[in-house]
Amino acid sequence: MKVEDLTDDILQTLWHWATLPWLQIGDTDVNLLRVLGLGFILFFAWWFSSLLERGLRNVAARGKGTYMNSSGMYALTRLIRYAVWILGSLIGLRYLGLDLTNLALIGGAIGVGIGFGLQNIFSNFISGLILLLEKTLKVGDFVDLQSGVMGRVTEIGMRYTRITTNDLVDIIVPNSEFINGRVTNWSFDERYRRIHIPFGVAYGSDKHKVREAVLKAVEAVPGCITSVPARQPDVWLTKFGDSSLDFELVVWVEHELMISPGATSARLLWAIEDQLRLAEVEIPFPQRDLHLRSGSLRLELGEQGQLRVADTPPPGPGKDDA
Repeated sequence: MKVEDLTDDILQTLWHWATLPWLQIGDTDVNLLRVLGLGFILFFAWWFSSLLERGLRNVAARGKGTYMNSSGMYALTRLIRYAVWILGSLIGLRYLGLDLTNLALIGGAIGVGIGFGLQNIFSNFISGLILLLEKTLKVGDFVDLQSGVMGRVTEIGMRYTRITTNDLVDIIVPNSEFINGRVTNWSFDERYRRIHIPFGVAYGSDKHKVREAVLKAVEAVPGCITSVPARQPDVWLTKFGDSSLDFELVVWVEHELMISPGATSARLLWAIEDQLRLAEVEIPFPQRDLHLRSGSLRLELGEQGQLRVADTPPPGPGKDDA
C-alpha cells in the first residue's frame, strides 16, 4: 500500500469520526466538528471582546478633551465586551443548530441552569450590570463595605469586584454584596472629605494656644484644605476627660489623603505633637487620685525619682497583749 493511499484512508476515517452524528437538534446533526466549531466561535468572541475593550480604552486614554471620564469609559467598554460575548454565544448556538426563535427553549435552559445551583453566578452577573449602568460604584472609588472591607475599586468584573486595600492586598468581593449590603462610598460625588482627629492635652493648658498650635500643624501637612472659606479647619473642645482636656481637630482633606485614612491620621498626629511641643503644651499622662479612709501609708522616693509604697512591717503586739 502506498503512503498516499494510507494517508487518504486515515483522513477519511478521521473525517468520518468528526462528522458522525451524536444527536440532532432540529434539522442539524450535532457532531464533533460542530462542537469544535462552537468552541472556536466562543473563544474568538472572548478574544475579540477583550481586544476591543483594551483598544477602546487606549484610544480614549490618548484622546484629548474627551467628554467622558475614565470611570464612564470603563463602564462603556465593559458593556461592549459583554455585548460581544452574548452575540458570539448566540452565533455559536445558532451554528450548533439551536433555533434562537424558540425563546421558550432558551428560557427553559436558563431556568434549569439556575435551578441546578447557578443562582449566585446569575445574581452576581446581574448585580455587575446594575453597578455599571447606575454608576453608583466606579473604578477608582474608595469604599467601605458592611463586611469590613475597605479599599479602592480597581475592577468591576462579570461576577466579582476587585477591591485593593492601601496595603496592596486584592480582595475579591461578589457583586451582589454591593447591591444587598451597606456600602459607604467615600468618593462617590465629592473630591473632598472632612475627617476628625482626636487628641488631648494636660489640664491647665491654654486652650487658645492649643488651637493656634494645631492649626499650624494642619498647614504643615500637604493636602489639607485651608484656603476655602466654607471648609476651614477647626479645633473643638469635646470633653473634660479623666486626665486631659479632650480636643478634636476637624479638617477637610483632598482626595489623596481621603483614600488613605490611616496614613492621614498618622501624619496629622505627628504634626500636632511637633507643634504642641514647640508651644510647650504638655501631653498628659493618666492620673488617678488615691483616697485612704483609715490607717497610714508609707511612701518612698526611689533613685529615679519614682514614688513607691514602702514595705511596712506588721504592727507589734499592743500594751494590752503584753
